[in-house]
Amino acid sequence: MERPRIALLNAAHGPESTSRNFRRELDADITEFHCPSGEFPEGFDYDGFVVTGSRASVYWDEEWIGRLKVWVGDAIEAGLPGLGVCYGHQLLADVLGGQVEAMGEYEIGYRTVEQDGENRLLEGIDAEMTVFTTHSDHVVDAPPGATVFAKNDYGIHGFRKGRVFAVQFHPEYDMETAESVTEGKDDRLSEERIEAVLEGIHAENYRAACEAKRLFDNFLTYVTEVRTGRIEAD
Repeated sequence: MERPRIALLNAAHGPESTSRNFRRELDADITEFHCPSGEFPEGFDYDGFVVTGSRASVYWDEEWIGRLKVWVGDAIEAGLPGLGVCYGHQLLADVLGGQVEAMGEYEIGYRTVEQDGENRLLEGIDAEMTVFTTHSDHVVDAPPGATVFAKNDYGIHGFRKGRVFAVQFHPEYDMETAESVTEGKDDRLSEERIEAVLEGIHAENYRAACEAKRLFDNFLTYVTEVRTGRIEAD
């Protein structure tokens, strides 16, 4: 069967590791666009799209963020299935009418997130998931009409609205990325906090977090069902 065509909207300012991680996890024909550099798709000739993480905030007044919001909004109107991860989760929430705010603190490290009801994006994944998180913004209000399907004590970690899915955590991370991102927070977090997070980045936690990678296959299965007409409306 033909692999789905996915527009990868890379919102990371240093795009290399983000590109590597998503290309490893997405079994699809990927066309990548580095949005902070002004790269965007010209149209919607794709089967779906993915918005990655970023050190940016969705409420920053930057041209590329505004362009990304417009393209994503138009893609949703065109009926494309979408997946947002971390910053992508927040951007999709904003575009769909939700509310994103600064937390005033960081959630970072391997953490537990709980599924809140059934959702096809997380099919086959335990109700309590180990995932890697790193964010200082969060979705405080899900978009009107959205279904929240994952939470922890920091708030919303997953929602769906129509053909759009979004997760706050980072299922694409490998241990190398988790370590480098944590070490890069030395201007925002104490040395003790960073060391505590680094101590938790080990093979056992990574193996547990790999279960959540299944959501990429679940998303691509959904995309294929939409493309082949097995799903006509949501």
